[in-house]
Amino acid sequence: MAGEPTGARSVLFVCSANQCTSPMAEVLFKELVKKKNPSNTDWRVESAGVWASSGQPATPTAVEAMRFRGLDLSEHRSQPVTEALLAEFDLILCMQFDHRSTLRRNFPRSAERVNLLSEMTGEEQEIWDPVGYPLGLYQAAADEILDYLMNGFEKIFRLTG
Repeated sequence: MAGEPTGARSVLFVCSANQCTSPMAEVLFKELVKKKNPSNTDWRVESAGVWASSGQPATPTAVEAMRFRGLDLSEHRSQPVTEALLAEFDLILCMQFDHRSTLRRNFPRSAERVNLLSEMTGEEQEIWDPVGYPLGLYQAAADEILDYLMNGFEKIFRLTG
């Protein structure tokens, strides 16, 4: 039921359209959780878009970038951020300043759980959106996302407990 905790640790990754950086963060984090698997903890990991429409696939280049890493984004479908969706997650991690400020302003009940992904490492940097650019720039964005996820894992774990 919407708005009720699942009992699992939960994190929602947010970007603009939920077709590029947040879906990549979602699958990269799911893979990282599988590798680290602290205390065999259950996780719920999803992604959404501040300005997303429902049901759009990940961009073909995002799918390709993740395929190179052995991860599958082919079944991903976008979902918009809603108050009910945000209520279901312990932690909401945004890619850019606009995402964070829009969510905090429009969904004040969830504001304290909304952060930039980079804040998990003590930084305050945006993840650049490579949509429309060549594969190499998607790979660079994925490397940056993975770096923040790996270096911020302990804080993410702590904030979702």
